[in-house]
Amino acid sequence: MTCCVSVAAAVLLLSAASMRSDPSVHTVFGTGIAGHSDHETTTPFGFAVGPDGALYFCEMDGQRVRRLDRATKRVTTIAGTGERGYSGDGGPALAAALNMPHELQFDAAGDLYIADRDSHTIRRIDMKTGIISTAVGTGVAGFSGDGGGARVAQLRGPHCLTADVADTLLICDVGNHRIRRLHLRTGLLDTYAGTGEAKPTPEGAPVAGTPLNGPRALARAPNGDLYLALREGNAVYRIDARSQTLHRVAGTGEKGYTGDGGPALEATLSGPKGLAYAPAPALYVADTENHAIRRVDLTSGMITTVLGTGQPGDGPEPDPRRCQLSRPHGLLVTPDGLLVADSEAHRIRLLR
Repeated sequence: MTCCVSVAAAVLLLSAASMRSDPSVHTVFGTGIAGHSDHETTTPFGFAVGPDGALYFCEMDGQRVRRLDRATKRVTTIAGTGERGYSGDGGPALAAALNMPHELQFDAAGDLYIADRDSHTIRRIDMKTGIISTAVGTGVAGFSGDGGGARVAQLRGPHCLTADVADTLLICDVGNHRIRRLHLRTGLLDTYAGTGEAKPTPEGAPVAGTPLNGPRALARAPNGDLYLALREGNAVYRIDARSQTLHRVAGTGEKGYTGDGGPALEATLSGPKGLAYAPAPALYVADTENHAIRRVDLTSGMITTVLGTGQPGDGPEPDPRRCQLSRPHGLLVTPDGLLVADSEAHRIRLLR
């Protein structure tokens, strides 16, 4: 399932050379001060490229979804009043209250879905009318509803949304240690992966019936494979599209910041919360609690830090390895480079 300008399409436009030669980082949006203005943002999180080619992003503490026109650099709000809450269904998205929005995903029709974490729902904006509604969840945390209508099912702290094949939307239902699956044509919900248990994930295990410890972020490769970051599990797995089995690609499961220059399987991560696939092939990981962006070469299996120092801070730019980050979350590969939501520095940065 793809929108008119999908993340996958954007990925294919980025050459490996552009990420390797003369690396630099600069701020695309934000001043380092939390705010809501033409120049400021408050804790940016997830990204999505819309059918119109614009960049859409969540502001978690800002309780808004905003749109950045990449040609004019103009920023507008498309959802949220700035007040924290759960209201507004059936009316304009600009008049609705959001509750810690985390990530975004467009569907094939061009409508926008929002993981509204603390309302325990997935909200949907009809982009033709601007009307917001709830697509999944009741507004009350829990686990229920598999096999039935998504509007009467319960989630617990959903974080990430990823379009999958056959008109389905995958939801990282972190608090339930599951990945739920919304069937867009029927409105039904089921569990795609996870058992609800916060236990280790065995190598090569089938997706069905295997535990996942804090499934936080997903990224899809062009061949249909999914990459999954486990927040509490401190590891990244690949879900093979054909065999539907789980294979660890980074992280030992122990919390730490080690392994640069060596095999990703022997490295330690600390609360990874964002992923982006690039065509090298490579996988970018927001190693959030380490305040760093790490790159896994999917051919050699080696891991390196490409942005950040391992210590929290705000810059300086433009040297990526001297530029401190503050709990980065969302990642997005674009034709210009890698966009990074440097959440607690209140900036969107671009790594070229």
